[in-house]
Amino acid sequence: MGAIQKRTFSLPGEQADYIDKLVSSGTYATSSEVIRAGLRALQERDVAVERWLREEVVPVAIAMRTDPERGVPAKQVFDKIRSLHQQRLKAGRRGA
Repeated sequence: MGAIQKRTFSLPGEQADYIDKLVSSGTYATSSEVIRAGLRALQERDVAVERWLREEVVPVAIAMRTDPERGVPAKQVFDKIRSLHQQRLKAGRRGA
């Protein structure tokens, strides 16, 4: 990690209490460690989202532009979702 730079942040009470709880429980030694762990998790999430967009979303978007006929009309998708939902509701009533 490079040189440490000090920062000052304002947090809502709920988040400050959560940090204090993590430190007092021994999960983290300091509040700075909690913040660094949170930032690492945020960075990992951002990398995963970027990878998902690049590797999965963009190729599908390109394929849909190339061949729009491969798409499924929204009405058909929503009709299917509604049908599945109704089936689950009925199954839940029978199991109750």
